[in-house]
Amino acid sequence: MTTNTALKVSSFTVFIMILPWVLNLSSATAYYVDVMIFVAIHSIIGCGLSLLLGYAGQISLGQAAFYGIGAYTSGILTVRMDVNPWFAMAAGIFVASAIATAIGIPTLRLRGHYLAMATLGFGMIVFIVFNEYIALTGGPSGFGNIPPLSLMGHPIESSFSFYYLSWLAAIIVLTASLNIVNSRPGRALRSIHDSDKASASLGINVAMAKVKIFVVSGAFGALAGSLYAHYLTFVNPPAFDVFFSLKVLMIVVIGGIGSVWGAVFGAALLNFLPEWLVFLHDFDVLAYGIILLLVVMFSPQGIYGLLAGAAGYFFKFIRKESDHD
Repeated sequence: MTTNTALKVSSFTVFIMILPWVLNLSSATAYYVDVMIFVAIHSIIGCGLSLLLGYAGQISLGQAAFYGIGAYTSGILTVRMDVNPWFAMAAGIFVASAIATAIGIPTLRLRGHYLAMATLGFGMIVFIVFNEYIALTGGPSGFGNIPPLSLMGHPIESSFSFYYLSWLAAIIVLTASLNIVNSRPGRALRSIHDSDKASASLGINVAMAKVKIFVVSGAFGALAGSLYAHYLTFVNPPAFDVFFSLKVLMIVVIGGIGSVWGAVFGAALLNFLPEWLVFLHDFDVLAYGIILLLVVMFSPQGIYGLLAGAAGYFFKFIRKESDHD
């Protein structure tokens, strides 16, 4: 990780740590702490898709499946088998990674819309299993009483304590993603994004690189799903349908498809947007579509790219002014 990147992560961490105190922890602002928890959870799964789509160039419409696998595995193990929640969370990540490997090896040989349809089909199959395997998953009604995570024997039940846990996980995932991007495998992914054949001619194992990043993406999705399950202490299939996969895709595209940071900005925007557009009632979906269209047309680099560019121009202007002085 470069010094500049480390400084950004450090500054962002400080901002996240002090934010609840800036909000004064009052009952009026406690709701926004809950929203920020979902920003953290969605940032985790968004980072995974950002690596897969933005850097490796492999589209996936099945991220909700890994999200659900993490949530259901963690929930089932803790509720039905009395497994420690932390071990259940690790098991959820392992199961999702194993399934991602099994699915990724044949699926990632496809390209473009064929790959998108294959991952969409996988997501729909997993959703059907959640709905129909009633004995295990509870069917359409789902199941509750999922125990909260605990630390040193103290349950992490309040929104404020879970806020710090979820953002700790999100910052670790963000840091890991940035390290991947700036590493040799990250450069290989960018090469694959540009051209499979050129990458193979340089000695890169293209098939293996695609599968590895697909597994990483699935593992991040499962981690997010486990956090979701232990925060709400309830899971049911609608939370993991194809529309959630589309939401994750929107998070990455609107935030900035060419940057891991874009997943964080996209997650923040799409979680706070419903609060800002509540006056539109049933027309909020139309507003999402318009925003997505505007971003794609006028800012292909996404919200993060737009803000980064504006900041660059600002500091450049400041330097020019100081030179004139």
